Amino acid sequence: MLKNIKWIAAMMLTVSVLVSCKEDFPVDEDGLLITSRSQCYVSNFELLGPDFQTVRVENAVIDTTAQTINVKVFYGTDLTNLYPQFTLVTDAKLDPKIIGKVDFSDLSSPKQYTVVSGNRKVRKTYTVNLTVQTP
Repeated sequence: MLKNIKWIAAMMLTVSVLVSCKEDFPVDEDGLLITSRSQCYVSNFELLGPDFQTVRVENAVIDTTAQTINVKVFYGTDLTNLYPQFTLVTDAKLDPKIIGKVDFSDLSSPKQYTVVSGNRKVRKTYTVNLTVQTP
């Protein structure tokens, strides 16, 4: 009987330790920490070619009010094989995720990316407008 009581006490102690170690911070579906931050914007944008060198002629113009990113690329750039890079405010994430090269060749249909705030309650969609330098 004493052996059973010790066994039950050990099990209760184990369960209480496991419950007390439960995560206090929520995470989203990507395993990223959800914070209290509601800021939601793009602070920098880069566009790289297949050789991972910039294809921008000049710095991208980011309008956080209009939620647009205007970028001009060198004449002759292969628009089907570009790697966009966004710098976001702390704790924000980008949707859709960029997992490889992106085709920007359809200039009449600009790409759109949504920035999601750290608290996951604010979403702002940015449109990336690409223009090609004239020869």
